Amino acid sequence: MASRKILSVCVGSGSEELSDHILASGWLALPATDVTAARRIQVQQDVQVGLLLLADFSPGQLGEVEDWLRLSSQMEWVGVFPAEALASPVLRELVLSCFFDYHTLPVDWRVLDLTLGHAFRRALLRGQGNDHLKAEGSMGMVGQSAAVVRLQQQIRKVAATDAPVLIGGESGSGKELTARAIHQCSRRAAGPFVAVNCGAIAPALIQSELFGHERGSFTGATAGKLGLIEAASSGTLFLDEIADLPLELQTNLLRFLQEHTIHRVGSTRSLQMDVRVVAASHIDLAVAAAAGRFREDLFYRLNVLPLVVPSLRERISDVPELAQHFLRAGMADQQPRRVEGFSRQAMTAMMSHPWPGNVRELFNRVQRAAVMTDQRLITPADLGLAVANPAGLELDTARTLAERDVIALTLGRVGRNITHAARELGISRMTLYRLMDKHGLAPRAG
Repeated sequence: MASRKILSVCVGSGSEELSDHILASGWLALPATDVTAARRIQVQQDVQVGLLLLADFSPGQLGEVEDWLRLSSQMEWVGVFPAEALASPVLRELVLSCFFDYHTLPVDWRVLDLTLGHAFRRALLRGQGNDHLKAEGSMGMVGQSAAVVRLQQQIRKVAATDAPVLIGGESGSGKELTARAIHQCSRRAAGPFVAVNCGAIAPALIQSELFGHERGSFTGATAGKLGLIEAASSGTLFLDEIADLPLELQTNLLRFLQEHTIHRVGSTRSLQMDVRVVAASHIDLAVAAAAGRFREDLFYRLNVLPLVVPSLRERISDVPELAQHFLRAGMADQQPRRVEGFSRQAMTAMMSHPWPGNVRELFNRVQRAAVMTDQRLITPADLGLAVANPAGLELDTARTLAERDVIALTLGRVGRNITHAARELGISRMTLYRLMDKHGLAPRAG
């Protein structure tokens, strides 16, 4: 049975009594005293039920609370408020749109226990039927830049069909992650995802690897073998670096895409296959086809739904969040944790670096720095990066970089809560939205 986790957010007095009762009732309590702390818990924990206590209610609290609750719609929320607070039309509307149920103070503990139990069972039902929707949420992608949000929107669209997808993008940008996201968001999510690096298989073996072979079909074939296309039946076949596929095998792949059948090596019998093909290449296949290095008819057959994964330079505002994510992953098995984060100079250096190796380069640099540094905060030297020199920049460029960095870091620190970030930056919400659009920092979808 799933553990009964509850995120209890208590703003005002009465938090100790509520926390004691929750623990006594058998819940795994995750207490928070404000929205910022609650967001931090949600990033680290998979929580089904939330309990919000607004003991000392004031209408000014609701802007920040509303933004946060609408981003937490995957949870079942129960509210506890002073009875007189419900005279506020704003609070009533918030309860109707965001809460499973509510109670008024003083709390009837027996009734509250029943409500929380109902909310937990409802959360379990929702979770059992929404695996593919969870995959659609973050898709395993870290970052909130406009480029990433646009890619996620495109993934949702192409995942709804079975047509071939051709993924372009620089090496290390995340093409396989994109292919896996397409699979997980599709109706084939319960089926296999088979990834094939076309450049990593010996040319003499690749036909047998893809299409399989019968026993005795060639010297050394002492037993029949299932090909990777068959292994992907009812699922997705991901052909990475497809430009490395030999021209003679491109003909066989084209026939499979047209007829949805294959022939094992050494067999005359055709096998019907239900497989969705997603291909990727870091080179421009249209150029390769024009130069005769790739079959033009295969290119057009694959290029039904083209996607381009943005380089890290095109989503530079995601670097702080990606770096922190990779650091947490690298430090997960280190007890006690020696490294607490990145120095300001390190963050500036990462934001200024051109990242020719894209996300893969960032991952490698952060992992190496986490192991090799002797300091609490990672420095540019730990990352193998030069210290950024603002004096070498034009004044307008330096101002733009500084503005973008401050906004990105503030959004990351407050869990991308617009109200909280605007307050910290001393600007209005509308101004913050305008600056986010200017710098390609997309707001998280509610």
